[in-house]
Amino acid sequence: MGNLLWSEIEKKYQFKENHSSEMVDLLHQEIDKDNSKLVILDDDPTGVQTVHGVYVYTDWSYESILEGFRSKEKLFYILTNSRALTQEQTEQLHREIAQNIIRAAGEAQINFQIISRGDSTLRGHYPLETDVLKEELERGLGVKMDGEILIPYFKAGGRYTINNIHYVKYKDELVPAADTEFARDKTFGYANSNLCEYIEEKTKGKYAADEVTTISLEELRDRQIEVIKEKLCSVTDFGKVIVNAIDQRDLEIFCVALYLAIREGKRFLYRSAAEFVKIIAGISDQNLLKKEDMLPGQVKQGGLVVIGSHTEKTTAQLKELEGLEKLVFLEFDSDLVLEDRLTEEVERVNKISKSLIEQGKTVVIYTKRRLLTLENDTKEKALLRSVKISESVQRLVSEVGTVPAFVIAKGGITSSDIGVKALKVRKAYVLGQIQPGIPVWKTDQASRFPELPYVIFPGNVGEADTLKRIICELI
Repeated sequence: MGNLLWSEIEKKYQFKENHSSEMVDLLHQEIDKDNSKLVILDDDPTGVQTVHGVYVYTDWSYESILEGFRSKEKLFYILTNSRALTQEQTEQLHREIAQNIIRAAGEAQINFQIISRGDSTLRGHYPLETDVLKEELERGLGVKMDGEILIPYFKAGGRYTINNIHYVKYKDELVPAADTEFARDKTFGYANSNLCEYIEEKTKGKYAADEVTTISLEELRDRQIEVIKEKLCSVTDFGKVIVNAIDQRDLEIFCVALYLAIREGKRFLYRSAAEFVKIIAGISDQNLLKKEDMLPGQVKQGGLVVIGSHTEKTTAQLKELEGLEKLVFLEFDSDLVLEDRLTEEVERVNKISKSLIEQGKTVVIYTKRRLLTLENDTKEKALLRSVKISESVQRLVSEVGTVPAFVIAKGGITSSDIGVKALKVRKAYVLGQIQPGIPVWKTDQASRFPELPYVIFPGNVGEADTLKRIICELI
């Protein structure tokens, strides 16, 4: 299993005929016939990377979920942030969410489907999350779930599935996912790029690789909708299905077949990256957001950029900002956690930030670029330090003392903590994307800074100059 060249893959898998609006029209006809609400459980706040005009709830109370069911939109998101939780916490969370979804759907008298939106590089609590959802849905609704469909394809991040192997794109090279840094994740690592084998690995052999149903690029490109539908209809006992894809058109064809299978009574759960949500819901393409889309009218205040991620990509993106006018850089000395002096460091940085933002400057606050490591350290002590630093980073936003024109958070955990804990967002409106794969929330009226553009910048997305392009658009 080696690397591939993207340029050669594009040539090999060209569509044999024009993928005209005919297929899109057919998909929208199927969507219109379907009366179910799509409930997206998002394991970190970056999952709205492909959508716009929808809402994200940051809690999973019965009241919030009922509000989501009663909304006019086809779908709504619930931010679980489960990738930052333990297995025990994740299981408890998903049982509670499933029970509240069942209860709210009954009250609203609306059918539903659940999509577990996970990482396009295969990290996260899989299969735990969908296993728990299956158990709760079968118990609460008295039904049998026929299958689970896995679709990690995500174009903006360069994640493609070809011949059942999942790849990550680096420039023109496609690298099998298990050969990348993502597969070496200490919590969510894995050994197999072949998704059939990945399923067998993650389910500890409960679902064998040779029993997985696969939807090939050839079937999709030949528009074998009836063949794909029959494959889906043959799945039982929560059998696994993987979908190969290198273009959103592949998913459009697949979703037509999927809706036909659903109309015949098949029940599925989904574990997917962000792209599938956009296609199954029929959300239109939208241009990248411009300044006037996010900051209408005259803006006097500067913005606030918070960088907590320690990845090499993030550090390179930070370096690219050097020389930009209207930017001021402030290092947050996160190593002061060792001296229990983070509180005074927050106060120091926030005092400077407040003054600069009110002068119209955009402040870029970044933690130490070197990850703090100690001799004879323990996991418990390291975790405690990490929590203290995270809480302090949140306070850099919540206690800044003025309202910035916008906030940008870099890193999945950082962006979640700032959005939920610092900005106190309960229900965010997704404006769209400012760069491919980088979504922008508009905060709700009850948040700390109402109607603020909040840019959520994932740690594993973008090129070296992407953060620079975002800031240049906003200032």
